[in-house]
Amino acid sequence: MREFRRRWVVSFVCAAIAASLAGNLTGAAQSAEPQKETKEQRDTRMKWWREARFGMFIHWGIYSVPAGTYKGKQIDGIGEWIMHNAKIPVPEYREYAKQFNPVKYNPEEWVLAAKNAGMKYLIITSKHHDGFALFDSKVSDWNAVKSSGAKRDLLKPLAEACQKHGIKLGFYYSQCQDWNNPGGEAWGGHWDPAQNGDYDAYLKNVAVPQVKEILSNYGPIAVLWYDTPKDMTPERAAQFIALHPMQPGLIWNNRLGGGFDGDSETPEQFIPPTGYPGRDWETCMTMNDTWGFKSYDQNWKSTESLVRNLVDIASKGGNYLLNVGPTSEGQIPAPSLERLKEIGDWMKVNSESIYATTATPFKRLPWGRCTTKRDAGGTTLYFHVFQWPKDGQLLVPGLANSAQQAYLLADCDKKPLKTQSSDAGLTITVPAAAPDRISSTVVARIEGELKIVTAPLQPAADGSLKLLPGDAIIHGEQVRSEGQQGEENLGWWTNPSESVEWEFQIAKPGKFKVSAELATMGTNSFEVVVGGEKLAGKAPDTGSYQKYQVVDLGTIEIRSAGKVSLSVKPVQNGWQPMNVRWVLLKP
Repeated sequence: MREFRRRWVVSFVCAAIAASLAGNLTGAAQSAEPQKETKEQRDTRMKWWREARFGMFIHWGIYSVPAGTYKGKQIDGIGEWIMHNAKIPVPEYREYAKQFNPVKYNPEEWVLAAKNAGMKYLIITSKHHDGFALFDSKVSDWNAVKSSGAKRDLLKPLAEACQKHGIKLGFYYSQCQDWNNPGGEAWGGHWDPAQNGDYDAYLKNVAVPQVKEILSNYGPIAVLWYDTPKDMTPERAAQFIALHPMQPGLIWNNRLGGGFDGDSETPEQFIPPTGYPGRDWETCMTMNDTWGFKSYDQNWKSTESLVRNLVDIASKGGNYLLNVGPTSEGQIPAPSLERLKEIGDWMKVNSESIYATTATPFKRLPWGRCTTKRDAGGTTLYFHVFQWPKDGQLLVPGLANSAQQAYLLADCDKKPLKTQSSDAGLTITVPAAAPDRISSTVVARIEGELKIVTAPLQPAADGSLKLLPGDAIIHGEQVRSEGQQGEENLGWWTNPSESVEWEFQIAKPGKFKVSAELATMGTNSFEVVVGGEKLAGKAPDTGSYQKYQVVDLGTIEIRSAGKVSLSVKPVQNGWQPMNVRWVLLKP
């Protein structure tokens, strides 16, 4: 995977990928483009993937031997980048392969861990950026059979286990970046003369033939997951695309390069606030802070966060590709297995509300998320309730339909819940206790066409209005709204030309005190703009992008009632990335 040293930095890799994917196709690229599909053909090919919603990513390789430590020093960055980050010479790095002997590797246990967690597919790093192949490659001896203590093909038994247990198999392949095979590219350049060589020769003699090998020798392959295109022209990319028909129905992502979009967007370590309307997408994410195993990384996400991530992603129409990083002995770390089991326990009750669902029709729900299933007769709404109502009244704001049926998904008998419609929306009377502490699912069946009234943001009874990330209109490419409800922030604000905006209703004009909860490293200047009024704001250095501080910004006047727009715009000079949790207006 790509390396993110700090969460606010959009790396040069991201920039390179964006530049590559944004380029116009040349005539040569167009001629190499995959055969056009009809919408029906594409829908058929993507059907299983869209229904799956949940998969396992596996990052495994030689980097699991040093496990984040080189010459007694813990190396900054993610585990699989240790060769690059420590600038380890090729001969020295290759010595680690002798210690890569996965005597505890049981691929069937891996597959069952995924299946029991509710995952429907699995993608493993057949070759990562260090160029080491987990398979018996005929075009490079830098592989598990010929160069490592494993002395065997590690993908074959995994492929067999996937077929045995009905799990779709996909392969990650780093097609451009290769730090061992001569001629392979590297972000930031080579550091060992042994890496030097001709890039086109590397593609022709190593990368393309290896992709042909992984598409040929392991039975049905469902997904080909490319990564980090560098100097990938349309003509170079065409060599890989020509191999895709070897696996009918193959799904491939947007990281090949050469101007080709692939089948799916691949947001990494974040959940896009509105998904990617019109595009299939898949958030890949770690359970701790690394993809490849690091012995000392114990910063594990809670099961609550992981389940709610799954729900959030499904509610936006995407898939969740959740990573494990096995040890050099072939064991998935115990904290990962514990979380997979707990996710599986939740899925045993709630999987109906995840599989084969489509995105929410609501812009925002104050207590959780919604997924849907539509048919000719109407829509089934699955309300994922994170904050259970203390008064037993679950209001679905803006839902103008009455419900033909409502019940708890955890209730096998589907005992009906009382519902009532009003101008505020549909209210469902629920039991006092939540069925699940993480996320409880309330099901409502709506006949006919959905009728949802999106109410504008309104001040509270005291006239105050808190503007939250999920309600922001983002003007730009980098700024993102991310995080769990109640902990969201506008982050990745690296570009001072980008801004955010909120629209809301004001019944009574007047002067408002403005404050915000911010986190930044380095002081920042920005403007709060309402109509013709501008308020100069300054964010102090909070010392960390996880350390927030409430800042009083001053007073601004809203001169007329009705629809109002408020923008936050950086001052260009000296801008530092800034995270924003909320902006508060108070009369």
